[in-house]
Amino acid sequence: MSDVEPNPEKDPDDWVTGDEPMTGPQRSYLRTLAQEAGEEVPDDLTKGEASQRIDELQDRTGRGR
Repeated sequence: MSDVEPNPEKDPDDWVTGDEPMTGPQRSYLRTLAQEAGEEVPDDLTKGEASQRIDELQDRTGRGR
């Protein structure tokens, strides 16, 4: 068995499309997580920023991972 991950995670800061506006699914999931965490999230995040925020809120809410 190989030690190489089939889909290694890439830092959102290194994404080629990271500066594009967040996707619809990101926006929807981020709103759900923010509501559960009692936080507000801006609607103008980039894909990379949204991904990082989702990771933070998943950790805080116990969702995901």
